Amino acid sequence: MAYPSPYAELIQFAVRLAELSAAVIRRHFRSGFAVHHKADDSLVTPADQEAEEVMRELIERHYPTHGILGEEYGLTRPEARERWVLDPIDGTSSFVAGSYLFGTLIAFCQDERPCFGLLHQPLTDDLLVGDGRHAWLNGERVRVRSCPSIRDAVLLTSEHLDVPRYQDGPAFEALIRQVRHYYGWGNCHGYYLVAIGGADIMLDPRMAPWDLMALVPIVQGAGGTVTDWQGNDPVSGTSLVATGGTIHDAVIRALNPIR
Repeated sequence: MAYPSPYAELIQFAVRLAELSAAVIRRHFRSGFAVHHKADDSLVTPADQEAEEVMRELIERHYPTHGILGEEYGLTRPEARERWVLDPIDGTSSFVAGSYLFGTLIAFCQDERPCFGLLHQPLTDDLLVGDGRHAWLNGERVRVRSCPSIRDAVLLTSEHLDVPRYQDGPAFEALIRQVRHYYGWGNCHGYYLVAIGGADIMLDPRMAPWDLMALVPIVQGAGGTVTDWQGNDPVSGTSLVATGGTIHDAVIRALNPIR
């Protein structure tokens, strides 16, 4: 489809990247592949590596002056003003388990700010795109839903036990006891649900640039609010809190109580 965005041409190219990586990922899914632990104890599979390789190859062919930052192979051309940020499989632990709660994240940045983001689920072929002003799921506009208070909210996160390692654990425990429902439908899938109006709060206490860059313009494009854990600029942060917007300030206060 044609996206009514200033970045329409680049979005179409990103869709091609997603299609290429999806073909690799589908081939490996539930195939008995080898699983390795990286230095930070996160998981990596041949699917992660090969999917990033095919995306890098196409970017190098069509945009040889652009930088590339990927989870598996790091940063090339750090001096470039235009940069692609790639997470071939966000939610590798879900992929390894044979679960569907993972996706591919692709962001295009100028001067280290994300212009648009793309989230693709290779198995269902759901494609969520946002440019900070609008968001589209499979070509149709999507928006966050209204949530009047924390007590009405559905809250999601990726790694419950990571919260006390990086943020205020007791404050988080208090927050999850206030919301209507709390689930571990995390990684990129949680932000997908916030953007399409299926959940109200998604948060991660620790994130890398390839985890968050694509998600920021997607959530913002759907009308939501996204910051780091303390309510600051998410792009320069190392954590993420996304909401439908109306309760965002209350969520940030709950996560960071004055003691």
